[in-house]
Amino acid sequence: MKLTKLAIVVALAAAVAACGQGKPGDLDAKRLVAASGNGDWMSVGRTYDEQRYSPLTKIDTKNVGTLGLAWHHEFDTDRGQEATPVVVDGVMYTTTAWSKVYAFDAKTGEQKWAFDPKIDGAKAFDACCDVVNRGVAVWKGKVYFGTLDGRLIALDAGTGKPVWSVQTTDNSQPYTITGAPRIIKDKVLIGNGGAEYGVRGYLSAYDAGTGKMAWRFFTTPNPDGKPDGAASDKVMAEKAAATWFGDGWKKTGGGGTVWDSMAYDPDLDILYVGVGNGSPWNHVKRSDGKGDNIFLSSILALKPETGAYVWHYQTTPAETWDYTATQHIILADITVAGAPRKVLMQAPKNGFFYVLDRATGELLSAKPYVQITWATGVDPKTGRPIETPGARYENAPSLQFPGPLGGHNWHPMSFSPQTGLVYIPAQVLPFAYVNDPNYKHRQGAWNLGGDFLANALPNDKAQLAGLKAMFKGQLVAWDPVAQKARWTVEHPYFWNAGVMSTAGGLVFQGNGLGEFVAYEATTGKKLWSYRTENGVVAAPSTYEIDGEQYVALMVGYGGGAPVSASVVLRERPRLAGRLLVFKLGGKAVAKPYDIPVVPNLELTGVTSTGDVKAGFALFHNNCQVCHGPSASGAYLPDLKKSQMLLAAESWKSVVIDGALKDRGMAGFARFLTPKDAEDIRAYVLTEARNAQAGAKPAKVQGAK
Repeated sequence: MKLTKLAIVVALAAAVAACGQGKPGDLDAKRLVAASGNGDWMSVGRTYDEQRYSPLTKIDTKNVGTLGLAWHHEFDTDRGQEATPVVVDGVMYTTTAWSKVYAFDAKTGEQKWAFDPKIDGAKAFDACCDVVNRGVAVWKGKVYFGTLDGRLIALDAGTGKPVWSVQTTDNSQPYTITGAPRIIKDKVLIGNGGAEYGVRGYLSAYDAGTGKMAWRFFTTPNPDGKPDGAASDKVMAEKAAATWFGDGWKKTGGGGTVWDSMAYDPDLDILYVGVGNGSPWNHVKRSDGKGDNIFLSSILALKPETGAYVWHYQTTPAETWDYTATQHIILADITVAGAPRKVLMQAPKNGFFYVLDRATGELLSAKPYVQITWATGVDPKTGRPIETPGARYENAPSLQFPGPLGGHNWHPMSFSPQTGLVYIPAQVLPFAYVNDPNYKHRQGAWNLGGDFLANALPNDKAQLAGLKAMFKGQLVAWDPVAQKARWTVEHPYFWNAGVMSTAGGLVFQGNGLGEFVAYEATTGKKLWSYRTENGVVAAPSTYEIDGEQYVALMVGYGGGAPVSASVVLRERPRLAGRLLVFKLGGKAVAKPYDIPVVPNLELTGVTSTGDVKAGFALFHNNCQVCHGPSASGAYLPDLKKSQMLLAAESWKSVVIDGALKDRGMAGFARFLTPKDAEDIRAYVLTEARNAQAGAKPAKVQGAK
């Protein structure tokens, strides 16, 4: 009898333990809201407030110097890696470029499963800023992620097998998804990108169990003037539609894509999302130079169950510089003017750091966190920027800080309640904005309304050196109450990485030089570093298993800046992405990278019938976004060393016919003629010869 009772007790204890453990990824709102006190990292921002702050203290300022590699994994893609690893119940979930998903034992590094959604390589053409992906959401035994071709997919967290998949975008349009979904009240929230190409932005909510769409909120009016039958209809009619003018935006959809940031306040039951730039960029071309164009470049507050509008704040009315407000949103409780306030904080592209009341959208303060020339401040009464005369470049070119890459881009910030500081991966980047008087909409191509020729590299060495000196990256420890920097770390590469802070008094950040660093949170003192070799753009995460704290980081250089502003970069080979996981006393060693060396081409006897001057213009208006100004290369293939350059027919087979479309280089037959392609080849040949001779970039007669 005693043995029977004992057996029952043991069985009940085992059952209770099993129930507590649950199935893999058994995460719900109760656990996520309570996450502030545990050792997991259960969403890309860790908690609904997106502070990217961990309460773990096992790794601190005194022992961080003993941090070593615990385990690592090398991936099969050499493009940009932007995901933050998510850890739930000892399992790590992450994504790589090309929207691939992986699950690992978070303690040992053993791969549990992998899933490849098999993206068509030609889809890379529609991705403005590399074929990246920023991570997953985990919920009630499933792992959710978006794909570059616009699908939202739910996988079984234990096996990686698909549970459901839904197409969230119109595949006939150049939409993409690179951001991570969020899950609130059993609804999966996902946006999309593509504003540069000409699409209409929106945010969608899907039932987490079935994939059925629950609601959709459009951020720009319907071009045909009719209601959409969407959550946005009422506010679009009452507030937004009257702020749009002309027909330019109707051809492109207006932009306003929701491609990254979201946050949620469970007490107020409000979802916050960041809205992107206009399409085309140029307000004159988009809206006849009139109207604020709501909801472009706005922070939008919605009810997560219905998508109902609550409030919005537009950071850049009548946006014309690609100043998105899709940058990281953080929620916190701080003291403002001596009183406790529930605030929302954002450092969007336009260079101002905003503190808003998150219940009402009231502006509490806004101050520059980087160098700004387009505006002198923000009017505290109206909340509108005080613009500098001529900044809109309607009648003359205008060199502005920040440029379209922003004072801060997608790289996540972090807020530490311990120090009261926000840690911003900032950057100082100029850009010459020039109105394009000959602009015409091109379906599926970049539609900016501006002329990129002014951003070709200068021919003069002194001018080039001066230009490079203007570009820099920074880690800024920003006091959101005093609205000023407490300390700043300068980076030699402007495109630095996302940030994490911890209760151990630390701030972790990687950089483009291939280094992962731990700083003292109060002073910015460098306490520890690790050579990753490959550059870093992603933000880390941290978690605890069996009493040990780990720090995880995705490594792999790429994204928007390396492929569009290589003017300031050294020649950098493409290296395989890696996942690196550290712990105190870690002894693992990652194998050295085999650095490829691409030799110069033998150009003796290679000629072209093309027009170099015409090729210069064609290259900078069609090719420089991916291959760098003045064919400077740097991250995507350096065209000056491409074997395709040696023969006109080979060049045409790629540029016009799309011979390499499966590798991301779609053919340009829609936009260029064979003669155009040969003109571009003639120009790149000139740059190749000058580069081999150690000369400055080609001086093109008549080029600016």
